[in-house]
Amino acid sequence: MNATLVFEDRMIYPDGALLEMRIWRLPERDAERPHGLKYSLFYGYAGERVIGYDNERGKGDHRHYGEREAPYPFSTPERLVADFLDDVARERSEK
Repeated sequence: MNATLVFEDRMIYPDGALLEMRIWRLPERDAERPHGLKYSLFYGYAGERVIGYDNERGKGDHRHYGEREAPYPFSTPERLVADFLDDVARERSEK
């Protein structure tokens, strides 16, 4: 069985910045993904990630902010998207 895409959104800002969000439901939960989801949330420009949230195998739930990487305390898909969009809004307001 393959992962099932459960949420996807994409937006291009007037300045060329790209926002992409994808969340998949996995066929089984495991120790690395006890919530049963795989996700990739990206904000940045061509060839430059500014903010990213993901749970790549071997790294668990984490976020990228520029060059920094830190664990992310996953609770719900809704909170994940809200936290990501809050970070994007903060980044955009600082420009």
